[in-house]
Amino acid sequence: MAINTAFNAKRGSNLEVAPAVGSASSLIDQTNKSVRCVNWGAAICYVRIGTGPQTASSADTPIRAGSEVVLAKAEGEDTIAYLSATGTTLSIQTGEGGV
Repeated sequence: MAINTAFNAKRGSNLEVAPAVGSASSLIDQTNKSVRCVNWGAAICYVRIGTGPQTASSADTPIRAGSEVVLAKAEGEDTIAYLSATGTTLSIQTGEGGV
């Protein structure tokens, strides 16, 4: 049985990005084990977490408009890529727990 713990954000790790039709990416803290993504926009957003350059596609993790998800990541993964229709704002924060 898995134990779900509350997400504990790392101070100063917030990113606000505006995903677009073309994939873009940002560096994230590679030592944290979780990433919280909040989609403040009106369109679905797709994200991919990995090491080094990443390109998101519609086959990656979807985050629906107005939704929040916490994703687990491996230590050392340092990049998040995102893709969406225009008009979406994605908040990204690293931390621990929540998955």
